Amino acid sequence: MGRFYFVLWLRWATRLTLCSVILALFGTLIITLYLYISQGMPNFNSEISEALFNIFKFWFPILWSLTLLLALFRSLKYIFNSCINGYEFKLLTCESAKDKNKEDETIEIIGYGDLVMVWRRWFMLNIWLVGSFMIFSLVYTYLFTSFNGVFEWFNIYWLFTFIILSGYFSFILLESRCKKVKVVKC
Repeated sequence: MGRFYFVLWLRWATRLTLCSVILALFGTLIITLYLYISQGMPNFNSEISEALFNIFKFWFPILWSLTLLLALFRSLKYIFNSCINGYEFKLLTCESAKDKNKEDETIEIIGYGDLVMVWRRWFMLNIWLVGSFMIFSLVYTYLFTSFNGVFEWFNIYWLFTFIILSGYFSFILLESRCKKVKVVKC
């Protein structure tokens, strides 16, 4: 079972990283090009290239924050119905999740509309897990580093690290937190 969760988490983390970073890079590139073109496309020199790089550095974390939310929602769809080491997550219909006597009916072709209730529970679970990582990080920061507060070191990159780490534990807890999700043998 542990190997199932690890491989599932690894696939999810890879998809989340690639999707969010590529979308953020694409959006940042569009914004940077738009600003360059709207300024009359001046000739390249060291000042212009440094300014464009600074614009890119400014917009990337902002857009990554937004694309990360989108990628979190989209990536949840791909954890279901993929057999890994003899196990897989199955998404149940609403009727089978409520009625214990009824045979479990799984959703084979999962749409984004089927994920809304599961995503809300999973997202709240991730928020609590990221919050616990933040508390441990703050304790470590105050005891063992020279930082005075959280805003001296915390940024989107640390948040992404905490989200990736909490994703592993959230998959382990997902079946107990959401009755529409079951781990079955395949």
